[in-house]
Amino acid sequence: MFEHILVPVDGSKTSMLAVSKAAALAKTFGSAVTAVSVIDPYPFTGVGADFVYGQAQYAHAAAAQANAALDAARNAMTEAGVPVSTVVGEGQAVHDGILRAQQSVGADLIVMGSHGRRGLQRLVLGSVTQRVLGAVHVPVLVVRD
Repeated sequence: MFEHILVPVDGSKTSMLAVSKAAALAKTFGSAVTAVSVIDPYPFTGVGADFVYGQAQYAHAAAAQANAALDAARNAMTEAGVPVSTVVGEGQAVHDGILRAQQSVGADLIVMGSHGRRGLQRLVLGSVTQRVLGAVHVPVLVVRD
């Protein structure tokens, strides 16, 4: 039914629940799986040497966090007996990076976690899952804790 599953991960408990669901689906359907962790764009703008230094530190820390999330997903998939490929994604925003990864790997299902933020917290922090749901043309399985 599903040939390729994309699982966005950020290292959170919710994203690891999505990894578990994706592993079960992949075993059932014999699907390929790709885990993606998207690096947020550098959140500050400025000019000068301090800006460049801060941007380099941010890029290093963000890449380390993305790789740690992907390692955790890889380990969970391996434990479940499911082969997985991993990708560090980039985009103008996290949801954009997920969309690019989906198109790049040709995924026909996205399994992703949602933190379930509501009210002011959702307004301030946004909802990556909601933005993905509004932009993709493939099914999305939303996993909540």
